[in-house]
Amino acid sequence: MLHFLGWMIIGALIGWVASKVMHGKGGLLRNIIVGIAGSVVGGWLAQYAGIGSGNVWSIGGFFIAVGGACLLILISRLIVGKK
Repeated sequence: MLHFLGWMIIGALIGWVASKVMHGKGGLLRNIIVGIAGSVVGGWLAQYAGIGSGNVWSIGGFFIAVGGACLLILISRLIVGKK
């Protein structure tokens, strides 16, 4: 249960940082979803590029996760359009 809660908190933090970087809007649930999905995307891209595993519990992994979340926000804006 604590592990799940930790992922929710870190996901919310990653999503919040990404929304600030990308000047986006969204609530807690959206930040959690974007943060966790961004962690997966960022980790996968980092592993594919050979620059890291994307472990969000490290500083480098945190930035990789934020980058993945920013990428998701950018893609969603390109598909849906910025409002």
